[in-house]
Amino acid sequence: MPQRLVITGRSQEPRARFTEELRRLRNERGLSLRDLAKEVGWDSSQFSKMESGQTLGGPEVVQALDQYYGTPGLLVTLWELAVADPTQFREQYRRYMVLESEAMNLWHYAVSRPPGLLQTEAYAREALAAGGLEGRELDQQVEARVGRRELLKGADAPTFRSILSEAVLRTRLRDKREWRKQLEYLAAVSERPNVTLQVLPLDAGPHGLASTAMMFLRLLDSRTVAYAENDVHGELIEEPAMVERFQRTYDAVRDVALPPAESRTFILRMLEEMRCEPST
Repeated sequence: MPQRLVITGRSQEPRARFTEELRRLRNERGLSLRDLAKEVGWDSSQFSKMESGQTLGGPEVVQALDQYYGTPGLLVTLWELAVADPTQFREQYRRYMVLESEAMNLWHYAVSRPPGLLQTEAYAREALAAGGLEGRELDQQVEARVGRRELLKGADAPTFRSILSEAVLRTRLRDKREWRKQLEYLAAVSERPNVTLQVLPLDAGPHGLASTAMMFLRLLDSRTVAYAENDVHGELIEEPAMVERFQRTYDAVRDVALPPAESRTFILRMLEEMRCEPST
């Protein structure tokens, strides 16, 4: 008769299991977080946040831990499962929303739609409905998204830069009148002293953010975190090396975008073209 397997009692939830293994491996070595930082080369605060579940870290740091502990592939596998866990997206997004409300500076790149902070109510409703929301849930999400615009108002509002792919301005709402209002809102908000809008022309060519919307948040403690999102997945990135890499990519995109004044002219020109079209 085969020997019965022993049930470990460890968590079956991917994120919790990952953090448990991190703590177990460190404790088995009798290491403090500071000791681990000296051995592996990352800041001790990074390991503290990973072990407490505040962040999952990036693949580089997880691979380094696998190598140090002599557990080839174990931690990377657990990390991949945690990142892919559907509940992880909701947890990360909730944490992102808290950080966004506390940020001093925000930088954004938009792939195909205006950032939520700059959407009109009609745009938010059509975009969210296209994602499958309806009824009361749709109403609640529209109200929440429109409410986020208050973040950019007032004397203490953070500075906000958004680079809009030209595709954002070419993908209209079905209701042309509401689309005009969205363009008018973008033109108006671009005149605020704390808001900078730039348009990235389609003829700028391929670039490192072609399929990824990005938001960078500069926090009160001077840290910068990033949130990367596509149609099926979002990820809060706090590991400094990864944030820096994405920032370099963002800077390269900003360098080929139209300057703010030319970008506003671009938006106003699109508005003029629409005003020449018949209303629907």
